[in-house]
Amino acid sequence: MLSIDCGTQSLRAIIFSLEGELLAIERVPFEPYISPRPSWAEQDPEIYWNALKNACQNLKKDFPDAFSRIVGCGVTTLRDSMINVDSEGAPLRPVMMWLDQRKAQPVYRPHLGMRMLIKAIGMEDSIDKAQRDGKCNWIRQNQPEIWERTHKYLQVSGFLNYRLSGEFNDSIASQIGHIPFDYKKQKWGNANDLFTFSAKLYPVEKVKLPDLIPPGQELGKISRQAAGETGLPAGLPVISCGSDKGCETLGMGVVNDEWASLSFGTTATVQTTTRKYMEPVKYMPAYPAVVPGFFNPEVEIFRGFWMVTWFKEEFACKEIKKAKKKGIAVEAVMDKMLKKSEPGSHGLIVQPYWSPGLNEPSAKGAMIGFGDVHKKPHVYRAVIEGLTFALKEGLEKIEKVSGKKVRKLAVSGGASQSDEICQITADVFNLPVVRGKTAETSGLGAAVLVALGTGQFTSLEQAIEKMVSHQDEFYPDIQHVDTYHELYRKVYRKIFKKLGPLYHEIRKITGYPD
Repeated sequence: MLSIDCGTQSLRAIIFSLEGELLAIERVPFEPYISPRPSWAEQDPEIYWNALKNACQNLKKDFPDAFSRIVGCGVTTLRDSMINVDSEGAPLRPVMMWLDQRKAQPVYRPHLGMRMLIKAIGMEDSIDKAQRDGKCNWIRQNQPEIWERTHKYLQVSGFLNYRLSGEFNDSIASQIGHIPFDYKKQKWGNANDLFTFSAKLYPVEKVKLPDLIPPGQELGKISRQAAGETGLPAGLPVISCGSDKGCETLGMGVVNDEWASLSFGTTATVQTTTRKYMEPVKYMPAYPAVVPGFFNPEVEIFRGFWMVTWFKEEFACKEIKKAKKKGIAVEAVMDKMLKKSEPGSHGLIVQPYWSPGLNEPSAKGAMIGFGDVHKKPHVYRAVIEGLTFALKEGLEKIEKVSGKKVRKLAVSGGASQSDEICQITADVFNLPVVRGKTAETSGLGAAVLVALGTGQFTSLEQAIEKMVSHQDEFYPDIQHVDTYHELYRKVYRKIFKKLGPLYHEIRKITGYPD
C-alpha cells in the first residue's frame, strides 16, 4: 500500500506491507509557506504536486521491488488549506494555509430573531471570528475575478486526488475547515437549513465543490498523465482516505471512545472515535472520522507543539549548536533539559493559548509563577506541561459530552518520539500512554484504508488487527501524578477565568489579537 502523506513542511511517500511494516519511505521537504505580507501564509500548490512526483519517482528508483508490488494508493493531507483551480485543475492562486491570519468582512446577516438568539447564547464573537477566518470569504471580497474563474474549491487532498486520477473527488473524512460542510450529516451543507451555519458563513456554490467519497472506497484510478509523471502504473486504484489527524487516530488503532488519540503536532489535538455526533466545545463540530459513519470529537490547541519550535528558535540556540556538533537530534538535547527540571517546574505554569481559539477569540498565552530559581529547563518543561494540561482539559470536555471515561491514550506526532514528553503525558493524565511501532502513523492510517479499499481485508477491524501495533507503553508515576493533579485543578483550570478580563482589555487597547 502506498500512502501519500502531505504535511505543512514536507510530503512523504510511504510503502507499507499488509503487516503494517514500513517497507520504504521518501521524504521531500519544502518551506511551510511564504508570507508576502505580515500575517499572510501562502504556498504554491504545485509545490505539493512536484513533491509527490519526486517522492514517487525516488521510491521507484530506490525501492524497485516494493514499488512494483503496490496494489493501491491513498492521500492524507493537512487540513483547512484550500486551493482554487480551473476546469483543468490548474491553480488560480496560492494556497491560503491554515496558518494564514488575514481577515474577511462578515458575510452572514441574520434576521432580527436569529441575531437575538445568537446574542443570547453568547456566540456573537465566535460567529464573527469564524466567518472572518473564512478564506473563501476573503477571496470573494478581494479577488472576485479569481472566484469567478474558480471551477473547484479543493482541500489539498482534493487537489492531489485530482492530479492522480483526473477526477474531482475527495474523501468525506478530509472535509475539515472553513467550508460549507454539514458535519452532523457528513455532506455538503444547505444554506436554507435554519441551523446549518457553515453554509451561511462560507457561501461556496455547490457546483464549485468536489464529489465526496466515503473513506475506504475507490475514488478513481491513476490516470495516464499521472502515470507518466509519477512512475505509478496507470489504472492503479486511488482510495479515499482522510485528514492527517483522522488517519493518525486510525493508525494508532483508536476506533472507539475508550481510547483517545493525542497528536503532538504543529496543532496539538485530542480526539476519540464514536458513532455519536457530539460537540466537546459548544458549537464546534465533531469532524468526520476515517471510520465510515463515525465521528472524531476533537479539541485542538492551535499552534500547539509549534511552541516547542518557538522555544527552540527563541531560547535554545546553544542546544541546537550542541546537537549539530555532536551529530544528534536536537530533541535528544532538549530531553536532557526536561530531566534537569522536576514536575511542576518549580511553580512555573504556562497557559498555551499562543493563538486564540474560536470560543476564546480574545485569549492570549501566559506564563505565571516566575522566580529567581527558574532557568531555561524550567521554562521548557512548563511549556510541555502547559500543553499537556490543555489537552487534558480537552479530554475532559470530550468525556463530559460522551458520558464515558477514556482508559488509555495513544500518542503520535513529532514530539511523541520523546520518552520524557510521553512520561509527562502519562503523569498529567494519570493514564497509560502507548506509542506506535512506526512514527508514520498518519501514513499507516491511510495504508489501512488502502488495504481495505483494494480488497486485501474483508473488514476495517481485520485490517487494523493485522496492520496496527504498539511498541512502547508509559505508565503514570504516582509521585508525580499528585503534583500534577493539584496544579491542574487548583491553578491551571483557573488561569483563563482570572486572566480573561485582562485579555479583553489587551484586545481593546492594542487590537491584538484581532
